[in-house]
Amino acid sequence: MVLAAGLGTRMRPLTNDRPKALVEVAGRTLVDHMLDRLAQAGVETAVVNVHAFADRLEDHLKARTAAPTIVISDERGELLETGGGLRKARPLLGDEPVFVANIDSVWTEDGDSAIASLAKAWDPERMDVCLLLARLDRTLGFDGAGDFFLADDGVLTFRGEAPSAPYAYMGVHICKPDLVEGGPDGAFSLATIWRKLAPLGRVHGVVMDGFWMHVGDPGARDEAEAKLAEAEGG
Repeated sequence: MVLAAGLGTRMRPLTNDRPKALVEVAGRTLVDHMLDRLAQAGVETAVVNVHAFADRLEDHLKARTAAPTIVISDERGELLETGGGLRKARPLLGDEPVFVANIDSVWTEDGDSAIASLAKAWDPERMDVCLLLARLDRTLGFDGAGDFFLADDGVLTFRGEAPSAPYAYMGVHICKPDLVEGGPDGAFSLATIWRKLAPLGRVHGVVMDGFWMHVGDPGARDEAEAKLAEAEGG
């Protein structure tokens, strides 16, 4: 599932006439960057939720000729955040584990596919969620102090009251879709569920071998374009 229903307020004025998903970075929209990464990892079908400028986003997705096949989860009536969006899309997703991806992440890879490495690490017996992480010193556009500590066995601990943590969640994870069934009605964040599961050792992580760019505002978009151009040139 690709979470593309956000309002993109921090990205204004670029989102004055389009959803954040259609903001371009290095000649490709953010949603296409993510869909192409998923396709490279073998994903055949992607559910994309829509809200702001929904018609324009749907038209763009219909015009795509590359994989994956797109299925729309319509959130025009109510913005549901990450957890509520996944819950609404449950009938479209089925019961098998799913990738869930934000559209404000762009990255370069030094080796194997980051998403494929996430799938390889997935073990439903030991985990309910597995998050793709970036090393804090290999990020751009992320202004936090880190999100997680990572144990040797892959178990994640939230930063909590610590002044910093070495890893940032980079907006892509794999999970059991039924984990949202216990969530509240309406809008809610997936992080609220992760915080309940983490003390049980059910939230794991994989560190990406590459460089992550969080494209959250126009300045970060410009920095990401420069970084991608540098990577291509190098």
